[in-house]
Amino acid sequence: MKKIYHLSSCSTCKRILNELEPSSAYILQDIKTDPITEEQLDEMFELAGSYESLFSKRAQLYKEKGLKDEKLDEDDFRNLILEHYTFLKRPVIINNDKIFIGNSKSTVEAAKNGMNE
Repeated sequence: MKKIYHLSSCSTCKRILNELEPSSAYILQDIKTDPITEEQLDEMFELAGSYESLFSKRAQLYKEKGLKDEKLDEDDFRNLILEHYTFLKRPVIINNDKIFIGNSKSTVEAAKNGMNE
């Protein structure tokens, strides 16, 4: 499967998608208009190894809900991501058996290199 989970209203996601220029083989899913399902999140988990690695601690809701002061476990991370799209670290790029999570320069570069394989 080749898929990119992103947020169309996010300027960083837009910039990364422009930079990556994904082929038509990739399915783009805007997580705001087409929320991720439990099955999709569990597929991401299988590739990533943890829900925490898929969780964005930069989300405004993370601070607003006081979650930074709580001890969260994997179930908490999973439930929060399913509860609100803003908790998914974006973009998430899946290229068959590889996953690239987030917008760090090294992650985007690795995803770009992986897309050309």
